[in-house]
Amino acid sequence: MAFDPALVVGPELLAQTGIGVVAPFDFALDRELWRWTPDDVSLFLTRLPYVPVPVTVEMAGALSDHSIVRQAVRDVLAPEPLAVAYACASGSFVGGAAGELDLHRTMLAAGAPAAATTSGALVESLRLLDARRIAVVTPYIDSVTERLVSFLGEYGVAVASSVGMGLLSHIWKIGYREIVAAVSAVDRPDAEAVFISCTNVPTYDIIAPLEAMLGKPVLTANQVTMCAALRAMGSPAAGPGQWLVRRTRPTAA
Repeated sequence: MAFDPALVVGPELLAQTGIGVVAPFDFALDRELWRWTPDDVSLFLTRLPYVPVPVTVEMAGALSDHSIVRQAVRDVLAPEPLAVAYACASGSFVGGAAGELDLHRTMLAAGAPAAATTSGALVESLRLLDARRIAVVTPYIDSVTERLVSFLGEYGVAVASSVGMGLLSHIWKIGYREIVAAVSAVDRPDAEAVFISCTNVPTYDIIAPLEAMLGKPVLTANQVTMCAALRAMGSPAAGPGQWLVRRTRPTAA
């Protein structure tokens, strides 16, 4: 008996577009990234090579090595993503503003049709929200947190207060309760927004509640990365109740 496609009843398959994601070797939050993507966008993830050092300035520098980033970008081009995201905060701010710009150019030169880095996306998001003075929470040791503060300063963003949790590994195991406590402790009335750094820090479910509690935007590494990559390809982000998702729209058609 011949198969009759007309007999198949069900929803039409959505045409898919995609984002290539270059993540650190220890990235453990793939599922979190997917939560910002609409149903017609897929993620194509690859990981950078293992670096046998703790989460320090040295690790961040190794993760931003242009040769390995270039190869990782090329690795995710086969399924033809419309944008490629470098999903690592420290790796994209450790070299300062010039380092982030070089990283972005490296991704484009490797063939990315559009590119976003976590730290570049942070700067872009702060501009969109007109936030020039912020509070910062990181999981890092002080030397890494200081690099983030310096990076933001190059873009005229003042850090009203900051706290680092001093973690050298297993960052993805931080619980929501610890993050909320850190944000509550670091927030100040003169901070126009709060940023939670590191793509290995889980945050999706607490962003909207924290914003309701503080009355200001709460930005996170994974959130700004995904929003920037989706904007670059002309797609809205998911994220009910999140200030950045509500306030920003895609710039590409």
